[in-house]
Amino acid sequence: MKYFLRAVKFFVSTCAMVALALLVLVLLGLVSSDIDVMFVQGWTSVGKIALMFAAVSAIYPRFGYRTQMAHVLGELEGLRGDVISCMEDRGYVLESESGDTLTFRSRSTLHRIFRLGEDRITVTKALGGFEVEGLSRDIFRLANALEYRFRDRENPEQ
Repeated sequence: MKYFLRAVKFFVSTCAMVALALLVLVLLGLVSSDIDVMFVQGWTSVGKIALMFAAVSAIYPRFGYRTQMAHVLGELEGLRGDVISCMEDRGYVLESESGDTLTFRSRSTLHRIFRLGEDRITVTKALGGFEVEGLSRDIFRLANALEYRFRDRENPEQ
């Protein structure tokens, strides 16, 4: 269900952005407001464009969201404070905690709006580190930040 909702959100936001861009072009007088003049095949073209957006939206959640391992040694209890501090330094606040899982949300309301409410980052303690799950463009940055934060603990002689 989460996959389907992400696809629908992406489809609606993409259609809204294109409609807004076309509205601006019409208001500036650069494009005719008649759909039959704006597009070669009129409403048929609009339907084809919508189908193309739907196809892209159907596969986007597969590549737009992922899980990455942050290799950090230690138990969650001993690392919990530093994990929360690291995430807060990057603009996230602790939303909930259950067992070995910490869930974070973006501190910025504007960031949440632009991410369509899909700004949640889940950090789960796993064998050999943490599994960081969320939006792909954030995950790489956050997993590396966690590894960097705990790097000095693992190699005290450096």
